[in-house]
Amino acid sequence: MNFDFASRVERVEPSATLAISNKASELEAEGVDVVDLSVGEPDFPTPENIVEAGKDAIDAGHTGYTPSNGIPALREAIAAKLRDDGIDAVSDEVIVTPGGKQALFETFQTLIDDGDEVVLLDPAWVSYEAMVKLSGGSLNRVDLAPYDFQLEPALDDLSDSVSDDTELLVVNSPSNPTGAVYSDAAMEGVRDLALEHDITVISDEIYQDITYGVEPTSLGSLEGMDGRTVTINGFSKAYSMTGWRLGYLHAPESLISQAAKLHSHSVSCAVNFVQHAGVEAIQNTDEAVTEMRDAFRERRDMLSELFAEHDVDVPVGDGAFYMMLPVGDSEARSASGSASGDEPRADDQEWCAGAIEDAHVATVPGSAFGSPGYARISYAASEERLREAVDRLVEHGYL
Repeated sequence: MNFDFASRVERVEPSATLAISNKASELEAEGVDVVDLSVGEPDFPTPENIVEAGKDAIDAGHTGYTPSNGIPALREAIAAKLRDDGIDAVSDEVIVTPGGKQALFETFQTLIDDGDEVVLLDPAWVSYEAMVKLSGGSLNRVDLAPYDFQLEPALDDLSDSVSDDTELLVVNSPSNPTGAVYSDAAMEGVRDLALEHDITVISDEIYQDITYGVEPTSLGSLEGMDGRTVTINGFSKAYSMTGWRLGYLHAPESLISQAAKLHSHSVSCAVNFVQHAGVEAIQNTDEAVTEMRDAFRERRDMLSELFAEHDVDVPVGDGAFYMMLPVGDSEARSASGSASGDEPRADDQEWCAGAIEDAHVATVPGSAFGSPGYARISYAASEERLREAVDRLVEHGYL
């Protein structure tokens, strides 16, 4: 049978990060030792107190449906956390979702109509583009690569890219894939443009608790932004709960009431006992988060030094657990000042394909994030494996 597929699905490609991960799994199934630096997943187990809270919730019978927007205890815990971040939040402004990705999907579907303009800051997480296309929106992209992936020096470029026709701007700080944490001045610049052009802003803060010596600013805490910011966060990264699938969005109640319709008709609710574990995560896991963050910082610094030893200059971010390794022609990377378009502008895809085939090191092409000429490396791996990865890349001529 020849299916007539929906055009909205045919507009998007499969996730590039998962494609690389699948390739690594195939090689490993063949007995190949692959150093997989492609997946954005902490390599630590979920903290024991969270695991026990989940088990206790199951034993207590919390295995049925919950209120669609989430159990009251978790929504209140989230609202309290947001208030600590300077956001004027109440529990009725929160939807608990099965992962931060679902929170983003519901936000795009709620806000974007056919043809609405969405502005992304490149390099941008791969699923933003797909979600915009699935909602029927059009993309406008601002290239941060010429500015070492920082937003503040690119504010003039952003100003030139937004207009009264811009419906939505997506800001992800700390950033996947760069690890950049945007300055207060950058966030204030976003605020000024949002107010000037009446733009709604998504503030994706999933890596908020993984920063090194800096405190990220929540956009929703800035004066004038409380009524136009959708704050997205979740439990996967900071609490090493990727498989638990728990996230949330915070927004004005008028938006929540609309997004809740999509939420209730799609996923119904997040998993009951996982939500109870989420309360424990927010309230009693600071020490474990600090230990994981300290380990990531040590790995970041070690990896940066290893690259420097081989005369490779890699911009080092102050958050998340990623680096963008330059691998392609620098002129090709940003010859037009933009990474949009379908044609390849550097050889990052070829480099990444070769690195996994020859050196058995898995990375993700920067072009998947809108920044050709780079490979994203996740340092959510042991120091031993990170050293092994660099040694292999050097041995096979990739560094």
